[in-house]
Amino acid sequence: MKTALLALAASCALAAPAAAQTADIPLAIEGTRLDIVATGESRQVPDLAIVNAGVVTEAPTAAAAFAENNRRMAAVFSALRRAGIEERDIQTASINLNARYDYSDRSEPQLLGYTASNQLSVRFRDVERAGTIIDTLVGQGVNQINGPSLEVDEPEAALDEARRDAISRARARAELYAQAAGMRVERIVAISETGAARPPMPMANRAMAMAESDTALQIAPGEQRLSATLSVTFELR
Repeated sequence: MKTALLALAASCALAAPAAAQTADIPLAIEGTRLDIVATGESRQVPDLAIVNAGVVTEAPTAAAAFAENNRRMAAVFSALRRAGIEERDIQTASINLNARYDYSDRSEPQLLGYTASNQLSVRFRDVERAGTIIDTLVGQGVNQINGPSLEVDEPEAALDEARRDAISRARARAELYAQAAGMRVERIVAISETGAARPPMPMANRAMAMAESDTALQIAPGEQRLSATLSVTFELR
């Protein structure tokens, strides 16, 4: 008898967690299932500009090419500090040294000298000053510029706005389908996010011929579209 009671107690103990797990399973859809994929968006003015700036120098020897490059880069760093750019916003992207050869003769290629390059990634938190700072860089010897690329520095709040917009769009579309079918929206059964994205960052290349112009470079930040795509399942009745 004692053995039977112990077995019964054990079976009840095993059944209790199973019952608790079963209670968490969502109820099946009794009406009509409707799956909607909706994309919401938030439009923001970029507040961060990123410029890739480089100094390229040539000399007969590798040491001379690097020495000249370092001299000009020192002037670039000083100019950035005077412009109020923080250390955290200046990052070395690459340093390269390459030999230059003359291949015009069909015999052995002739060594012409060496090319040294130092590339920086510079971030500007005041987009309106980007044009002025680019002009400053060029004035200090920068002879390679790619950018600026413009983006939203902290996009999470904007992405949350896009998510809310996606839910609103999904619900409006579900109401439309329900009305067309002579039904009503009972509830949302499930929501899943299929993607949230920043826009691609456009890169504007500046021709170095503009460096000789007396006209300051103008930067137009415009607007950027941040989006979030949701998959929402509704129950219609």
